[in-house]
Amino acid sequence: MDRHTVDWHGYIPAVTTPFTADGDLDLAAWDAQLEWFAAEGLDGVVIAGTTGEWYTLSAAERATLFARAARQVRGRYTLIGGCNAYTAAEAVGHARAAREAGLDGILLTPPPYVVPNPRETVEYYREVGAAVDIPTCVYNWPRGCGIDLDTETLGLLADLPNVVAVKNSTGDFGGFVRGLVALHDRVRYFGITTDAVGAALMRGIGGDGLMGAGAVLGNDHPAFFRHLAAGDEAAALAVGARDRVLMSAWFTKDYGPRFGSAPAILKHALGLRGVPAGHPRRPLLPLTGAERDLVHHTMAELGLVS
Repeated sequence: MDRHTVDWHGYIPAVTTPFTADGDLDLAAWDAQLEWFAAEGLDGVVIAGTTGEWYTLSAAERATLFARAARQVRGRYTLIGGCNAYTAAEAVGHARAAREAGLDGILLTPPPYVVPNPRETVEYYREVGAAVDIPTCVYNWPRGCGIDLDTETLGLLADLPNVVAVKNSTGDFGGFVRGLVALHDRVRYFGITTDAVGAALMRGIGGDGLMGAGAVLGNDHPAFFRHLAAGDEAAALAVGARDRVLMSAWFTKDYGPRFGSAPAILKHALGLRGVPAGHPRRPLLPLTGAERDLVHHTMAELGLVS
């Protein structure tokens, strides 16, 4: 497998997992979210990723989300299963559930908290790939995993048979660009910002899009990449500027939240749009009143609420 094995492109966000106020999985809300993503023209979604609060999900719940999404929207947009876990054995179980459901591929970070060295990291991905034959996106998530995969390590991972893509969420812009230059012709490369810099990278080097979070802006997110593909950079930058407003107001340079938690922020914002995103699951908590006001202010600035 390589980048040509899949057609992943554009905006493929890690989406929220809806829970009730009591912490139960809300499958009716999940179904409604899946349909909203389709109506807004998303290019795909990552299920049970960090934004999807994977660390609170049981294996059975994760498999249920995978299977339900595949039954409802498979073929309408790309479906990638988040398989993050602390051990390769756990990740293999989630990857098998994704394959059995019929998802298009999986997203996998190095094991969080463990802080593996490069040799251990490569072996982790090798073990998962040897057990489950499914297209895999390597997720470099320094904030959550405690390591920042450098270009050499990403290159070794790109050599593995199942690896077809990299989501590079490093806060090191130079490292991001070095990875893009080295790997764009071998794997799909995600993390392109929706601004003039991102447009220049797409135009001059390549890149495949952005695996963002939440899809709060709906169609504006994929429109950035569609306008670029059509050669209309002015239109791309116009919609991209809206994403920059949101990202600057709610998140830091390394993609951490400025207040509350990312799932709580995104769920409240989606709720303001009428999308049944539900509640965060403990240990995460809902936003405070003041934090909800901050989200409402940004949404009003973008013209999404009154």
